[in-house]
Amino acid sequence: MNTSDLIIAKWWKPIENNRILCTLCPRYCKLGEGQNGFCYVRKNVDGKLVSLSYGRPTGFAVDPIEKKPLNHFYPGTSILSFGTAGCNLGCKFCQNWSISKSKSDNSYSLHATAEDVVKIAKKHKTPSIAFTYNDPIVFGEFVIDVSKLARREGIKTVLVTNGYITEEAREEVYQYIDAANVDLKAFSSGFYKKLTLSKIENVLDTLVWIKNKTNIWLEITTLLIPGENDSPEEITNLCKWVYNNLGSDVPIHFTAFHPDYKLVNKEQTPGRTLDMARDIAIKTGLNYCYVGNVHNPKAQTTYCPSCNKSLITRTWHSVLECFIENDKCIYCGTEIAGRY
Repeated sequence: MNTSDLIIAKWWKPIENNRILCTLCPRYCKLGEGQNGFCYVRKNVDGKLVSLSYGRPTGFAVDPIEKKPLNHFYPGTSILSFGTAGCNLGCKFCQNWSISKSKSDNSYSLHATAEDVVKIAKKHKTPSIAFTYNDPIVFGEFVIDVSKLARREGIKTVLVTNGYITEEAREEVYQYIDAANVDLKAFSSGFYKKLTLSKIENVLDTLVWIKNKTNIWLEITTLLIPGENDSPEEITNLCKWVYNNLGSDVPIHFTAFHPDYKLVNKEQTPGRTLDMARDIAIKTGLNYCYVGNVHNPKAQTTYCPSCNKSLITRTWHSVLECFIENDKCIYCGTEIAGRY
């Protein structure tokens, strides 16, 4: 493989014994000649780190933005979604494992430039582009190029991500991003170690950085897995951390698990568990909490935190009506957090 045909990656440096150190994510993979990183799509070729997934989307889809899920970022609009092969986490419950655990040359990937992606968004008249399906951190160079061009063209960009990125790389990857939904997969170091092969501390650090150091709109998703991260105590601790560190206006989505990949021995998440989690979030003081992967219009509706009137009613991922004007509740004038 010749590096002249490949995109030289950012965020790496040479180290001892002719190896290189990838500094994109907290795994800090040390790669000998010809070795791929944990993500499968970053490789040492001729002593340089190359990105095998740059410009190699596995396909495109036009989705409602609520499917990301984002409920407070231009609700009711459409978004162009795509991902690539590879991921830097090892989630045993991955629901996109066919691409996230694939190498670029095994994933039926396409070839597309940043200009191509923006043209597709324009063709389908989507006001936003989402980097999603696998984790966009592993194709951070392409994220930068697409989001930079999209901003120039007046198109918003969204990262749907696990938040597992180094301090060194995150400012550059996020510099043109308008919104992010970060998976906070649990509130337990043991869960992260056992079921994702990563560390929760890095994700929490990313969340605090996004909220306090950027203008990026932030929402959080937690997939509730029976017997693993769905106890009232853990959910309470998670909600308290969000409230204390990110504030009351960051929306949180509790979504239902279905058996997949290496966790097929678990039952689906009962609806009562999702309702319990939402009740805990509201009692903790979080203003906007939703449930997902189930049909529950009441728990997918946006309510005014002051007068409790229904403001954005939804069924599945469709917006039925909206009573927000100039970012405010039309009934009592309370400002509703988000981008409208």
